[in-house]
Amino acid sequence: MVETMNTSPEEIIHATTVAHLGRAVMIRGRSGSGKSGLALQLLALGAELVADDRTRIWAQDSTLMSDVPETIRGQIEARGVGILAAPNRGPTRVFLIVDLDQSETKRLPQTRYDNLHGIRLPLLHRADFIHFPSAILLYLKHGRVD
Repeated sequence: MVETMNTSPEEIIHATTVAHLGRAVMIRGRSGSGKSGLALQLLALGAELVADDRTRIWAQDSTLMSDVPETIRGQIEARGVGILAAPNRGPTRVFLIVDLDQSETKRLPQTRYDNLHGIRLPLLHRADFIHFPSAILLYLKHGRVD
């Protein structure tokens, strides 16, 4: 028996994506918003790079998948340092979206969602606290209590 997968067309979006334990966070924001900087912090905490600055996405069955476009494979930008070599993890399921263009104003915000390629995903806004990268990693690892 041949198993078929229900997939959508691929799209390349302006986002940086890192993963931990097979779950990816896609970091969105305008140029200079800190996408690569947040990714570097997450990499220092043990995450793996999926893609920097541009992420290839597609829906596969009921999940949103992500990977790096070939032209930027193996690289991440570090402002003030240069382009650094960094191995890419490969195709990974997106579990969370972080939007750096929106600031979180609530101490305990309600869960927000966004929809990409018909897939509903949790959405966090930028939290300007030193623990934000650690909180993202813990979210990827164990989820959130609602």
